[in-house]
Amino acid sequence: MATDNKTVAEAKYKVLVVDDEAAQRLLVTEILESQEFDVIEAVNGRDAIACIKEHEFDIVVLDKCMPDISGDEVCCLVRNELEMPFLPLIMVTGTADDEELQKSLQSGASDFVRKPYSSIELLARVRAAANNKRVTDQLDNMESILFALARMVEAKDEVTGDHCSRLEHMSVVFGKELGLDFNELVALRRGGVLHDIGKLGIPDSILLKKGPLTSEEWDVMRQHSALGCYLCNGLKSMKYTVPIIRHHHERWDGGGYPDRLKGEEIPFLARAFQILDIYDALSNERPYKKAFSQDEIIAIFEEDVEKGWRDPALVSVFLNLLRTRPEDLLLPQEKQREQETEIYGNLAGISSFARNRG
Repeated sequence: MATDNKTVAEAKYKVLVVDDEAAQRLLVTEILESQEFDVIEAVNGRDAIACIKEHEFDIVVLDKCMPDISGDEVCCLVRNELEMPFLPLIMVTGTADDEELQKSLQSGASDFVRKPYSSIELLARVRAAANNKRVTDQLDNMESILFALARMVEAKDEVTGDHCSRLEHMSVVFGKELGLDFNELVALRRGGVLHDIGKLGIPDSILLKKGPLTSEEWDVMRQHSALGCYLCNGLKSMKYTVPIIRHHHERWDGGGYPDRLKGEEIPFLARAFQILDIYDALSNERPYKKAFSQDEIIAIFEEDVEKGWRDPALVSVFLNLLRTRPEDLLLPQEKQREQETEIYGNLAGISSFARNRG
């Protein structure tokens, strides 16, 4: 399999050059086009967006000042509408105005090159950005494998159904209600899928046991949060998600596990996620219980707060959401289909990864 790995490592970087002036496109293309780069040209912002939708690029080099859709607007569309936070966007500009450069960076540009530029500078900037993109893509593949493994854990348990998909959706809804920033929303959403990945290390005889667990078996089961933390801790991209995985079973009064953290010692995102995890368990039917009504769920959360088990401020925000917009917490059918497709894609990724490792 070494040949396959070498082919991937030596694949050309795919670059999109965007400029409304043909001479400028030709100049950038001549600098970049080689055995190292494969260049495609776009004549304006609209053409660029169409190309990005159709092809996968390692990097985009675009002019700031273009008619109709400017370089800044292209950046905004790529980041927000196309949801591509990691695609490198290098802005080429003739301006030396710091405010304009700041505007480009705020729009989503990764870097900028001032005209006139040397071919050495442009080549170095593009090469560095493209290399970083490849590394990011490899990390993304590893994340996909983790997500697929987490789904496999869920699939083992016929009882939980679409538990992870529902939590993934509710995490975004509740996170926005809490005013979380982008990184926190991503972490909470990932937590929806990965929170129980540590159950990979729990024997099936315990994980799938039909009857109640013994105290010794519960001791083993409670290890899953620490095991999940161990599995995901090596990825820097999981920096904000790992605390959710480890601490979503802690309790406000310090009676939870694995570290018996108390109050605000428990990471904020773990406290928020815990509420969603409990809500999903209460609101869905299990073989051993019916689905509780909204009024019953509210009463249980209020009782938990009185016992000192949950963060009262976060529970208050969640219950207000539940009372006023309960439909927002429901997983839309189209999202369920999308996530099922994602699961199959991730499982294929595991197979591909295993073949390449072999």
